Amino acid sequence: MLDLLLRNAVTPDGEPVDIACQDGRIVEVGPNLQGDAAETVDAGGHLVTPPFVDSHFHMDATLSFGQPRVNQSGTLLEGIALWGELKPHLTVEAIKQRAHDFCKWAIGRGTLAVRSHVDICDPRLLAVDALLEVREEIKPYIDLQLVAFPQDGYLRDPDAAGQLDRALDKGVDVVGGIPHFERTMQHGADSVKALMEIAAARGLLVDMHCDETDDPNSRHIETLAMETQRLGLQGRVAGSHLTSMHSMDNYYVSKLIPLMAEAGVAAVSNPLINITIQGRHDTYPKRRGLTRIKELVAAGIDVSLGHDCVMDPWYSLGSHDMLEVAHMAVHAAQMTGMAEIRQMFDAVTTVAARTLHLEGYGLDKGDKADLVVLQAASPFEAIRLRPARLFVIRAGKVIVRTAPVTAELDLNGERSTVDFTLS
Repeated sequence: MLDLLLRNAVTPDGEPVDIACQDGRIVEVGPNLQGDAAETVDAGGHLVTPPFVDSHFHMDATLSFGQPRVNQSGTLLEGIALWGELKPHLTVEAIKQRAHDFCKWAIGRGTLAVRSHVDICDPRLLAVDALLEVREEIKPYIDLQLVAFPQDGYLRDPDAAGQLDRALDKGVDVVGGIPHFERTMQHGADSVKALMEIAAARGLLVDMHCDETDDPNSRHIETLAMETQRLGLQGRVAGSHLTSMHSMDNYYVSKLIPLMAEAGVAAVSNPLINITIQGRHDTYPKRRGLTRIKELVAAGIDVSLGHDCVMDPWYSLGSHDMLEVAHMAVHAAQMTGMAEIRQMFDAVTTVAARTLHLEGYGLDKGDKADLVVLQAASPFEAIRLRPARLFVIRAGKVIVRTAPVTAELDLNGERSTVDFTLS
């Protein structure tokens, strides 16, 4: 007997399918599947997708909004300063509680994979220890990947190098960095080189905060791409934010993007945060501050999206809905063509999974039986509506059920319902 049979679903490519699940894996995909199952779920012609993936988040800071005070300016630098004020008061228990509360939000939204940066610039490594515990505790429901992140600068903080090594020794998965926060451009480049050599020696992935600034001369992504090639790390490196690309001249970018493509460096944009934080020094015209999503995608570079923050020193809003992130990218990056909208859906699903090197991700036979059914008929409609997640399935078991959302109308005595879809 099957563990689960999902009937009457539609794939992101528009194919009507049934999906049979057994022992945590998809064992058959196709129309009108037969067989008994411990549970049968009728998708009702709605969209089924692999889970949403958040490629860039900060779980150690999440849900800390207002502690110890609110970011009044809304700027990146005040957020960093606020986090520095909060760090001495952190406890493992408090970090874990906030992280688990956040994970429930993520699961409810169908996000079952998260790459979270964790600050290692604390000699106690409290956040590292807390999130390593959370990673194991939440493993039945979320694939949590941790990045060793020297928030105060790998070279700028005199203790960061040793603490980063300790964090990696404890089992943190990915090497991170923040070269634009170093004291000089040269120190930024030196930090990239040193961190990339650590990743190569340890056989780890890299995801570096890179050029999260409006300064067009912040070009550490260039160094990141060259070090990727020098060390043979093609396909294992991501540059996050890359917002300085919005301010660079087109000639330089015409050289930079091919370099990134040649090196196989992925890009991670964080539209909700970047559109909020960047351009703060501008009057008008005011820069959007996103990286060049359209051009990067057109060049064949993997572009995924992250939520980055939810109710923390940098961002007071958010409910961890990755469709809201994709929705913002569609608007702010002007990715409004039909193919482009689909690319932004892929940026929070399949492309993001590839950036994180997730195993067994997808809707094919043999993939993990991790699925989300949305109250929508297509990826286009999913981004337009950011609809209810009717079912979230992990390892072939339904872990979230949400009733379809409809509005009841009473117009001139005639009652009707509407769910805002066109299907």
